[in-house]
Amino acid sequence: MKRKLVYIVNPISGTRNKSSLREIIEVKTVAAGFDFTIYPSVESGDYSFLIPIIKEQNFTDVVVAGGDGTINQVVNSLRKLKLQFGIIPCGSGNGLAFSAGIPKSIERALQIIFKGKSNWCDAFLINESFACMLCGLGFDAQVAYDFANDPKRGLATYIRKTVSNFFTAKTYPFVLSAHGKQIKTDALFISIANSNQFGNNFTIAPKASLNDGLLDIVVMGKQNKLFALLQAFRQVGGYNRLQKLEVVNENASLLYFQTDEIKIENPQLAPMHIDGDPTETKKKLAIEILKDSFRLICP
Repeated sequence: MKRKLVYIVNPISGTRNKSSLREIIEVKTVAAGFDFTIYPSVESGDYSFLIPIIKEQNFTDVVVAGGDGTINQVVNSLRKLKLQFGIIPCGSGNGLAFSAGIPKSIERALQIIFKGKSNWCDAFLINESFACMLCGLGFDAQVAYDFANDPKRGLATYIRKTVSNFFTAKTYPFVLSAHGKQIKTDALFISIANSNQFGNNFTIAPKASLNDGLLDIVVMGKQNKLFALLQAFRQVGGYNRLQKLEVVNENASLLYFQTDEIKIENPQLAPMHIDGDPTETKKKLAIEILKDSFRLICP
């Protein structure tokens, strides 16, 4: 079947000037010989309106020019169709793209899309909410809230929000349950990761894979803030060993383990984000992997 591409372009994601993006997409795609159409992203995040169009016109690929939040919405809306998904990274973090080895250069990202080599990627559900790569509770979610409400985008703003929140961040009580193991903890944050990226090549779960059928759980326990900072650097640097779930010590300063499902009790309603976008938090969270959820065009 001849490939036909639908591009979805988020005009406000990240810091990049999008004025030339559409022109580059059009010129390069015509030169590559593919039929295509371009739609702007929609504020509602619901792309189900594309389903009959994709079916009637036999589109084979959906390419998102945007950030992790837009990718989440598009994939969730269309993942049940037999499609390949491509990414042109245009967000502030681009965690999924970087985890998959997709470069930020528009031209290089397009060349990867045109070659059309796709791999299955896992995703996961938090209650009924879809996540492509990452869910966070606590500190990093508060940063996501503040970042979303700041008119300035980009890495510098994200760093500023992280620093301003770090020394005032509080811990929250949680109870984690997975495969008969229960962990009670006061934690600065919990990350549930399918990708090894926070974004901007910042690695929170070094052993995470997009297609291993497992979620990487990182829990930063209550401790001196400076020691927590040291632990964060150790985690990002890959120095903390992956622990077996059955022998995890809930009193350790940092927990790092893998599981295909987990339940989290969140009685004080710690803030939550999904794929970098703030979302409504819940007192009870049931999280499960979605094996081979969608096909992503990769290098």
